[in-house]
Amino acid sequence: MLKRSLYILLLFTLSCIDPYKVEIPEGEQLLTVEGFITNEPGPHLIRLTRSDTYGSVFEGLIRPVTEAKVALRDSEGNVTFLSEEVERGSYFTPAGFQVQVGRSYILQIELQNGKTYSSLPEIANSVPQIDSLSYESVRTFTSDRLNDKVGTQIYAYFKDPSDQTNFYYWRSGPGDYVLVANPELYTLPPTHPTNPRGPAPKDCCDICFAKENSRIQSFAIAADESFNGLSQKIPVAYIQDDGLRFKRTYRTEILQMAVSREAYRFLRLVQQQINITGSVFDQPPANIRGNIIGLTDPDEVVLGYFIVASVSRMPLYIENSRLSESVTPRIIPDDCLTVPGTTLDPPSYWNPPRD
Repeated sequence: MLKRSLYILLLFTLSCIDPYKVEIPEGEQLLTVEGFITNEPGPHLIRLTRSDTYGSVFEGLIRPVTEAKVALRDSEGNVTFLSEEVERGSYFTPAGFQVQVGRSYILQIELQNGKTYSSLPEIANSVPQIDSLSYESVRTFTSDRLNDKVGTQIYAYFKDPSDQTNFYYWRSGPGDYVLVANPELYTLPPTHPTNPRGPAPKDCCDICFAKENSRIQSFAIAADESFNGLSQKIPVAYIQDDGLRFKRTYRTEILQMAVSREAYRFLRLVQQQINITGSVFDQPPANIRGNIIGLTDPDEVVLGYFIVASVSRMPLYIENSRLSESVTPRIIPDDCLTVPGTTLDPPSYWNPPRD
């Protein structure tokens, strides 16, 4: 009798609970500006997008800002207009445009709704040339020993000038690599009427060339406060081994850029946010303000940073035979041309050094 009364009481209590609705305010659709211009001949890309709002049916999508008027103005009064090309929200300088070292540049934007924006002036500082590049295998141990992280660490060697304060920004360019496949291991599909999954070796092709160009790129930064005027070896890029990239030869380019003090501070804050791991010692997450201000509404928050830089660029070829660590190679049991984006011909700039 006591148990029955207890069940009735519990049911009565549960039936009286009303769901609590949590009202989450929608976030702002913030204008985001990303891109940089350099002293190399253009075209250079400036991309305009809008951040999404909470609860939107399009949540997670990047919304391009189209049909804007975008221009560059330098400290000599020269104005260069950018045109929207290739994809929506992407604005390009003319093909021959390049910044002049010693001049400062301002990015100006006018949207369809009439709102105007401007960057703060960014000066183009000179950059020392990269003397050479080197690389080595790096294994990062994880809690699962069978899935340690393996990759290639790239180093840049250069001489820092002693007559100025320098702020460095390194990025790696698009990667190209020899894609090795195994068409001799091809088998028929399971739906084949006479011999499902039976061996059916293909004569071609086992060697192709693949390109990768992720929009999400790692970067490195440094200030010469501790090495002013000295020769340096700096780790500037890391490329993870995915089982395909380093089966034969991988090519990338390292861009060494000189940026302003303000751009360096912005990139350092971004780097701190990227490196958050969930530890109690992490920097607290922050909404990082860039160098774009709203002229129509000075209180409007604009994300991103307009960077002006001079560049020293050098290609690097990474050979599998010179790597001491690697992950288990991935097998492609088919013609390598079945992998999207591959070709049989190498890029026009493919020129690995000969031993």
